Amino acid sequence: MDLFAPALYRHLDSWLDEDIGRGDLTGAALRNCHGSAYWVAKQAGIFCGGQLVERLFKRLDLAINVRLQVGEGKRVSVGQHILELEGPAAALVAGERTALNLAMRLSGIATATSTLVSELSGTSVRLADTRKTTPGLRTLEKYAFRCGGGINHRFGLDHAAMLKENHIAWAGGIEAAFAAVRKHAPWPSRIIVEAETPEQAEQAVRVGADGVLLDEMSYQVIQTLVPKLREIVQTGLSRGGSGQVFLEASGVDPRFIRAYASTGIDFISTSAPMTRSPWLDISMRFDNADA
Repeated sequence: MDLFAPALYRHLDSWLDEDIGRGDLTGAALRNCHGSAYWVAKQAGIFCGGQLVERLFKRLDLAINVRLQVGEGKRVSVGQHILELEGPAAALVAGERTALNLAMRLSGIATATSTLVSELSGTSVRLADTRKTTPGLRTLEKYAFRCGGGINHRFGLDHAAMLKENHIAWAGGIEAAFAAVRKHAPWPSRIIVEAETPEQAEQAVRVGADGVLLDEMSYQVIQTLVPKLREIVQTGLSRGGSGQVFLEASGVDPRFIRAYASTGIDFISTSAPMTRSPWLDISMRFDNADA
């Protein structure tokens, strides 16, 4: 995530405007007041969003000073201080809710991702995210996924081509769909084929797919299938490809994640940290205020 991208600042302004609107009605009580505050973790987990919080408060008042005490992607324990703030009290109060909401959401994703990544420890398999993200928050949610130790899959439809069941059915098969995309896509673009059966996976490798997503297959099936797919590439039976193929499993039951990791695949993709993770509970405490 580029924290200096103009689009991010537009998002910050929009999120602040959603909460503050025409102005915080309690601001009059804090006019000319100066205050300090700190964030404390009420749950253990992975913290994410500190740099974003810093930029958000600066959008309200450049006089606010944010001192981060926990780095991005670092673990926090219950009661640990995460950051300190000091500046105009009205601005601190005005930005509190938006800043906390963002950081708690992102920290929840990072924490859930970290839990799954730990299950893959000692293997060469990487955990990848999906496009199942909250509209408008994709960049930040994928950033949080990385903070939790995962890697990012494609960001959008223009990042890489993934041929799914509808493409295959409507185009008249894997070969026809693949050929059409290869003809029109920019040269550096990768083409991934989502396979629902071993037969589709083998065909995808034979036509030269850069990656094959093995969708909702059992780890027993994948264990047998992976050597066959690797052999197709190694023996030169894959045409038009890069000479290698990346194999990815999706629809994986987390209870068997270690078993999937032992099959020889490269990635396991999951939407769970985005779609199922609770927020990490963080509180903002004001420790003094003076006129």
